[in-house]
Amino acid sequence: MSLIGKEVLPFKAQAYQNGEFLEVTEESFKGQWSVVVFYPADFTFVCPTELENLQDEYENLKELGVEVYTVSTDTHFTHKAWHDNSETIGKIEYVMVGDPSHTLSRNFDVLIEEEGLADRATFIIDPDGVVQGMEINAGNIGRDASAIVRKVKAAQYVRNNPEEVCPAKWEEGSETLEPNLDLVGKI
Repeated sequence: MSLIGKEVLPFKAQAYQNGEFLEVTEESFKGQWSVVVFYPADFTFVCPTELENLQDEYENLKELGVEVYTVSTDTHFTHKAWHDNSETIGKIEYVMVGDPSHTLSRNFDVLIEEEGLADRATFIIDPDGVVQGMEINAGNIGRDASAIVRKVKAAQYVRNNPEEVCPAKWEEGSETLEPNLDLVGKI
């Protein structure tokens, strides 16, 4: 089932960020762009490489008005312990959400029920709290955060220019398309 065009369902979760615990709800996603990145578990193998890569792009995302929320089915306490004990994870400045109740993982339809872990999934959410992009990978396939930045830029562009669309491999500043009858069959 696709969540594209749907508002994020209600939830309440505890998170860890920059030495503090905080509460995150669906309202946290409103009024700004948000990227929600699910990953299977703390203290694993592919996950720290992705989270470090996401930290490398965090400033670029913040400049675009985006907040990043990473989510696993671990607790916020586990996130703090990982942050305190891993050089790689210790660099992270964005919000790390705990989902031990599996509410978020179920709301986003990424829970692997038999394992109690989340799929490796990324969601782009607009300032209205509506999902505009999603990608789900197998657990052994890591993501590239620069691709997330490109997709956020495209989502922001089409939100601000609803009469245009971004073609494949679109980069900021490159040509877009204006769908019309004259383009049909000519691309």
